[in-house]
Amino acid sequence: MTKASGKMIAKVEGRTLTRPFNKRKYGKLLADSVPAVIRTEAEYDRAIAEIEKLLKKGDRISAEEDRLLDLLSTLVEKYEDENYPIEPSAPHEILQHLMEARDLRQKDLVDLFGSSGRASEAINGLRPISKIQAKALAEFFHVSTDLFLAV
Repeated sequence: MTKASGKMIAKVEGRTLTRPFNKRKYGKLLADSVPAVIRTEAEYDRAIAEIEKLLKKGDRISAEEDRLLDLLSTLVEKYEDENYPIEPSAPHEILQHLMEARDLRQKDLVDLFGSSGRASEAINGLRPISKIQAKALAEFFHVSTDLFLAV
């Protein structure tokens, strides 16, 4: 979203929408919702409820509400990053997940590893996935090679 001559310009699914931005209306929204750094679970739940309410408006959301949605989302993201960190998964765990999601077995990936022994060791985390194997897996699963390389 960018500002041009007092109007908000938003990109929505490949098209550009220009909506007037009213500072007074935005100020009222801020006064009603009182966004602040989230420090408790109750404040987090309240912010999530506000976000859900704004998201339900869909295309009918005003420029001011869209700006408030951005602010609340940023506050929630910061709280989640600090309180619910997501640990990175090991490459073999990612491979196991992708296999499970596609209902694949070890025998389905043998050609990518060159032998059933290598496939078994890589899938079970007993041997690191090589760069060549990571590239083959990335092409097979249509994902980034980085997922399979311990970086």
